[in-house]
Amino acid sequence: MADVGSQAGSPPLAPGFRTTGGVSLALAGFHRGLMRCALAERDRWGLWVPVLLAIGIVGYFSLHREPPLWIGAVGVTAAATALIALRTLRQSVGSAAPFVAVIFGLLALGFAAAQVQTALVTTKTLEEQVGPVALIGVVRRIEPLPNGARVVLTDVRSRDERREIPGTVRVRLRGDLPPMAPGDRVRLAAVLSPPPAPVIPGGYDFQREAYFVGLGAIGFAVGPVSVVSAVTAGGTAVETWFARLRHAVSQEVRRVVAPPTSAVVIALLVGEQRAIPEPQMAAIRDSGLAHLLSISGLHIGLVAMLVMLALRSALALIPPLALRYPIKKWAACGSVVAAGFYTLLAGAPVPSQRAFLMVLLVLLAVLVDRRTTPMRLVAIAAVVLCLTQPHTILGPSFQMSFFAVMALIAMYEWTRSQPSWFSPRAEQWRPLIYLVGLTLSSLVATLATAPFVTFHFNRLAVFGLFANLVAVPLTSVWIMPWAIVALLLMPFGLSALALYPMAWGVDIVIWVAEVVAGWPGAVAQLPPMPPWALAALAFGLLWLCLWRQRWRLMGLVPVAAGVVATLVSAPPDLLIDGTGKLVAVRAADGGLMLSSIRASSMARETWLRAGERADSVAAFPVTGSSADGRLTCDGAGCIWRHAGHLIAIARSGEALAEDCRRADAIVSVVPVRRRCPAPSVVIDRFDLWREGAHALWVRPDGMRMASVNALRGERPWVPSRQPRSGARRNAADPPGEDSGEDVTSE
Repeated sequence: MADVGSQAGSPPLAPGFRTTGGVSLALAGFHRGLMRCALAERDRWGLWVPVLLAIGIVGYFSLHREPPLWIGAVGVTAAATALIALRTLRQSVGSAAPFVAVIFGLLALGFAAAQVQTALVTTKTLEEQVGPVALIGVVRRIEPLPNGARVVLTDVRSRDERREIPGTVRVRLRGDLPPMAPGDRVRLAAVLSPPPAPVIPGGYDFQREAYFVGLGAIGFAVGPVSVVSAVTAGGTAVETWFARLRHAVSQEVRRVVAPPTSAVVIALLVGEQRAIPEPQMAAIRDSGLAHLLSISGLHIGLVAMLVMLALRSALALIPPLALRYPIKKWAACGSVVAAGFYTLLAGAPVPSQRAFLMVLLVLLAVLVDRRTTPMRLVAIAAVVLCLTQPHTILGPSFQMSFFAVMALIAMYEWTRSQPSWFSPRAEQWRPLIYLVGLTLSSLVATLATAPFVTFHFNRLAVFGLFANLVAVPLTSVWIMPWAIVALLLMPFGLSALALYPMAWGVDIVIWVAEVVAGWPGAVAQLPPMPPWALAALAFGLLWLCLWRQRWRLMGLVPVAAGVVATLVSAPPDLLIDGTGKLVAVRAADGGLMLSSIRASSMARETWLRAGERADSVAAFPVTGSSADGRLTCDGAGCIWRHAGHLIAIARSGEALAEDCRRADAIVSVVPVRRRCPAPSVVIDRFDLWREGAHALWVRPDGMRMASVNALRGERPWVPSRQPRSGARRNAADPPGEDSGEDVTSE
């Protein structure tokens, strides 16, 4: 039979035409389907505004160098100009062009917001450790600790004119403290250090956080603290007033309630968690109840609801007011004031800001007789925080707070669309429906926050669902109502009437936490998550929650990719902190062997948390070999064999000459002026000083190295580590830099 194409006078079909054409048709049909779904959900497009802003912000913070300030402004201006031009030329351009301009404009706006915030920050950071040095400053904040307190001082002055001390420092105090309150001017001697850098590449960056909150140094006091004068200074009058009130509430709780219950009560009232003893805090974390201590939507929402209910009920008892005036709106105004007051009393952390903004929008809708959409409230709150505090989106508080509430609202919207499953017609089923709803809410919130818990903390509370089934209802119906009553009674000296019942409920929560945390396998130690895996999981969750049509199930694809990437990712095989005092290598059983069990406690704890076998820890042998035979040490250093490679860990310059000839990599805690020709990887004291902590992945086919500052780049919050010229040594220079000796020579 003749070819059909040939009969029609056209050339014969290529062999792959049918396959290629079928794929093209399938792709075209898939594209049309996506467009139909997108148009069907045009009322949800606005929910993606904060997502685009956040992508722009993350893009700014991901750069290795500070970009020119005009870039963000030019991007926003270009997008606005293009959008205006496209609206006038809508007849001759594609329908997608305006959307592209809007997307680009929102990305540029987020980028510009982060640039502006960085440009407005004027934090001066201490360059090197100093002290003891005599300081005089104003107490801005007092944070109680189990064995002392931590104070933030502003308007700091020092008699030592040779040292430039930052204006804001944080100092830890031990022992008996004098009676003092925020706003008092105090005198003390302290040892100060710069805010610490991350202890693992890609880890939590306290230097960046300290830069944006204005903290220039941290340290500890040496000797007693004396109050010079009770002066209300250092910050705004409102900030000082609330800080003093927060301190007074904490003191009153300690007077009435015994520890450790008092510390948890203080956390629920004013958000101060650091006074909770470590055993109780560990139990609360491991049982999945840590979110109860963070002043967020549960607390702010309960305060607003209870105050509005109380005010409206009281006004309804007065017929002239109830019949002639809008008492519901009056109660809404009082509820906004109460929620705002409680937010400021708690220090306005990010979760409480998000909750207050949502409550404010809901109650404003009540005042103007309008209805609100919960998901839009979340989006508006996220937009406000993205534009006013861009750096907060990088922290776990922002991420966990918004994703948890977003997932809960998405679950609520889905249940509303399933009337046959969640019908309230049968009254006898209401208790069961409430229990199912509470269980489902806890499960959804846990799943929504699990990626961020894994990324930031490398651990997950396995039985958090069971603990929340008891603790959340107890907190809602018993603890928080008594908390409000306690705050109202404190000015009259009657707070004990409410603090005692509140403490009873807190004792039950602590008991539940300890019981659940004690169950075998209560905490799952998780491997480190790559940043791109977190991005995939976050995007998948957004896609699942922000859309309502079935196409939202496409979000399961990036979620699955993120989960697989996390499961197959491997922790570093060798770690060394920025000071060179602590080195860790991977043992045969997956645990860590540490060069010291006592040095660099913060780095040690972070490394153990980021490992797959944090429960298996051993120390380097002083001499001889380790139990698995991989590590051999003597007085000059250690030799570690892994994946067919030999890595030398030098403690002094004596063994470097031999190590340079036979090692595949060298980790030296002393400077190596001339690089060894043989090893492919060399990490010495200069590298640690300039680049911070290092991580090394050792594989049979090669080695990969990462450092803290190589990932962070040259940014305003990263201290400059450039070689200094001249013969005079500076305390900030690494040991041996100007000694002139060649430590590689025998």
